[in-house]
Amino acid sequence: MASVSDIPKPFVKPKLGRDDWMQRGFMAMIAIYLIVALAMPLYAMLSKAFSTYTFDLSLYEVQVSDKDGNFNAPAKTLLALNNALDPKPIKRLSTSNTGRKGVTKLFPDFSFRSPVKYRFRGIDENAVYIVGSKRFTGPDWQELDSNTFRRVVIRPTRDVGLSNFVTYFSTPSLFQSIQNSLLIAAISTVITVSLAFWFAYALARSTMRFKGFFRMVAMMPILVPSLLPGIALIYMFGKQGFLNGLLMGQSIYGPIGIVIGSVFFTFPHAMIIIATALSISDARLYEASVSLKASRWKTFWTVTIPGARYGLFSAAFVVFNLVITDFGLPKVIGGKFNMLAVDIYKQVIGQQNFEMGAVVSVVLLVPAVLAFAIDRQVQKKQVALLSARSVVFEPKPDRKYDRIFLIYSSLVALFIVGIIAVCQFAAVIKFWPYDLSLSLNNYDFDRMDGGGWGSYKNSLLLALLTAIIGTVVVFLGGYMVEKTKGFAKGRALFQALAMLPMAIPGMVLGLSYIFFFNNPDNPLNFIYGTMIILVVSTVTHFYTVSHLTAITALKQMDTEFESVSQSLKQPFYKLFWRVTVPVSMPAILNISIYLFVNAMTTVSAVVFLYSTNTALASVAVLNMDDAGDIAPAAAMGMMIFYTNAGARILHALASRRLLKRSEAWRKGG
Repeated sequence: MASVSDIPKPFVKPKLGRDDWMQRGFMAMIAIYLIVALAMPLYAMLSKAFSTYTFDLSLYEVQVSDKDGNFNAPAKTLLALNNALDPKPIKRLSTSNTGRKGVTKLFPDFSFRSPVKYRFRGIDENAVYIVGSKRFTGPDWQELDSNTFRRVVIRPTRDVGLSNFVTYFSTPSLFQSIQNSLLIAAISTVITVSLAFWFAYALARSTMRFKGFFRMVAMMPILVPSLLPGIALIYMFGKQGFLNGLLMGQSIYGPIGIVIGSVFFTFPHAMIIIATALSISDARLYEASVSLKASRWKTFWTVTIPGARYGLFSAAFVVFNLVITDFGLPKVIGGKFNMLAVDIYKQVIGQQNFEMGAVVSVVLLVPAVLAFAIDRQVQKKQVALLSARSVVFEPKPDRKYDRIFLIYSSLVALFIVGIIAVCQFAAVIKFWPYDLSLSLNNYDFDRMDGGGWGSYKNSLLLALLTAIIGTVVVFLGGYMVEKTKGFAKGRALFQALAMLPMAIPGMVLGLSYIFFFNNPDNPLNFIYGTMIILVVSTVTHFYTVSHLTAITALKQMDTEFESVSQSLKQPFYKLFWRVTVPVSMPAILNISIYLFVNAMTTVSAVVFLYSTNTALASVAVLNMDDAGDIAPAAAMGMMIFYTNAGARILHALASRRLLKRSEAWRKGG
């Protein structure tokens, strides 16, 4: 006979209170922001990549008069005129950036001063053409003089297909960029992860001196735009570089320069991840290895590497993604060595070929998304390396190995400091290499291309707005997805949206914004070309890391806080403001400084979106380098470095002061 406990109990759906609805409402608002700022622009970009535009010349007829203005000659379709052209027929006219073509291209002898007149019409209602600013359709003849006829344009018909991709993969120079990007990313990843591993190992597993100094130096590349090491390498190994002979006849412009620069700017990212992995280790495993009389080398391969393997995998994928999606460095020092991110810039800015730019963006998305997806899968398999019984590993002094690690760390630090020092040196000399006297002329940015000191002020404004608005949006989103009860599907969808920006390269995001926000039919078109769109793109581009930081901090808070608050019938926003924010203040400050620094240094996400009134310092470095003003470009890059360094110092001081006040509870006071 079944017991009472075996009788199935009816499912009672919990009743949602005011707090539940408010939390879900906030989550929905931020989800809508991510959809509008990320998903919809990406859709617009993808649809552009698969869009083909052709001109159906058989839909239009034209009749040309004689010099007396009489229309005795028979009317001809534009297709017939097109087929009569020699030597190259233009049966399938590619669209211009305006999506139109002037019909005078089919009249080689056309002159707007000619007394000849023209009649023009469409054969049916589907034939649309424009004369000046007026739109016409249908079979009614329009009689025009020569000066007016030159303003006649026809609109293309849009189809969906793979012809843009066929064109891309059949163009050897464009297809070569895929191989170049994959090769450079792979080489840079191997070198960077190897260097970062031993540097992190020296910090975590040795007792060498000056660890604090080396940690500080390792973080310096994060404070500069990725194109700054390219400028330093030109001064060092360019045709007039003071270390030119070390390359033994090889050029720094191309793969060598890109790899060296990539190692520089990705090194801190890899080092942070690997150092975190190495810091989590159980001393008992090493004690067991010693008791079994295993050699250092065997212990390294059987204990250290397996324990850090997930960190190594994650660092490799992060570095690979950073290199393959970077634009600034290959643009400055890549020379004729094409890479995918630079191809997007060339297609859009150089050739105004937005469809092909979208195609390259899709191609660039594939390795970036794959690397991100593999990294996510690897991290899911990671297991806890420390248990309640674990003993924290503490390195023991060893003069020989400590000395070796000190020398190695010093060499890496010399490489990093040397790159930045060369940039600073270039910024304060008059004329390299002929006049090496010191001067501040290179800081007179108002005399240079790129936006002058106004671009620097715009970058400061962008960084401050991004730090403030981004921190509020990100932390609120993290709080809602972590603390909202139930609503599992909605939270899972929000989490997926929050993780998506990490897989989207900056160039792809910027181009997507052109297609989406620059559309006159978009009600948000008014933000295009303003500071607002720069803030939105920057917050969106760096959303994922900030979101993960917030989630990590919020997971450390016990759910009893919410239970106590509900039992006292206190609204969730009081708990959020009085408890959650103070407890999570370290994470909030870290999110704000992360967004500030990246807003100052980013190039790829904003290079398509700035206007004359919103020029940025990082883009000014690029524009000055393009104009040949390399020393002023270095000076602007150093201004970004010193600004970020100052922000870091202020962040550290503010953190110490705020934490004393907001976290006194940790000390039991």
